[in-house]
Amino acid sequence: MSFRKIIKIDEEKCNGCGLCVPACHEGALRVIDGKARLVSDVYCDGLGDCLGKCPQDAISIIEREADDYDLEAVEHHTEKGIVKTQQEAEPLPCGCPGTMSRKLQPQSRNASDIPFENLPSRLENWPVQIMLAPVNADYFQGAMLTISADCVPFAYADFHRRFLDGRVLLVGCPKLDDYDLYLKKLTQIFKQNDIKEIEVVHMEVPCCFGLVNLVRKAAADSGKNISIKMTMIGLDGAISGKTIPEFFLEEIDT
Repeated sequence: MSFRKIIKIDEEKCNGCGLCVPACHEGALRVIDGKARLVSDVYCDGLGDCLGKCPQDAISIIEREADDYDLEAVEHHTEKGIVKTQQEAEPLPCGCPGTMSRKLQPQSRNASDIPFENLPSRLENWPVQIMLAPVNADYFQGAMLTISADCVPFAYADFHRRFLDGRVLLVGCPKLDDYDLYLKKLTQIFKQNDIKEIEVVHMEVPCCFGLVNLVRKAAADSGKNISIKMTMIGLDGAISGKTIPEFFLEEIDT
């Protein structure tokens, strides 16, 4: 332990948007209980790459007594998020049959005379959670892909008809889930499959904008030129005409 430079997060200023998380290449930051937090002193090199990504100016560099920066620990920590191909992947420890990949057959889409409570599902793939979806699932080939924040279907009543018709679905939460793991997973999905188009559907709250950055970064890292459309849902359940403020969007190297 030594007296050294290390980051400090002002929890009163932090709104949990999560933009600092991918900026830290050491994986030292996570959003926990709605706030950005330093996972461990040993992961923070004190250089402050995360500072410029915080729109709330909630991160600063201070000097205090802290465990020494440990490069070996960082390498071990970040390697945990490496995504394996489907052939290399180990089975899920829970062995749950509900995680089995399958292609679904939606019922007839002519629903004009069907009572609302009996409307058929338009879901065409399973699983839908980013963490569980196999990288090489056959439904990704030639897919029109919808990547949705997991709050969206609760807010937008016509989610199935508007966002699932003829499309493959993936869902996740950029605030509560593992951003780095999702980045690696989506990068491999885009790289190993012929994805025709991506529509990112997110809520209007700032923490949800991280999903857009996540998909844009994964597409760039995959080396594929994939058309990406962004749709924002308001808290009133309507498609919003608003756009994400530029300072929330990361500069993506292409």
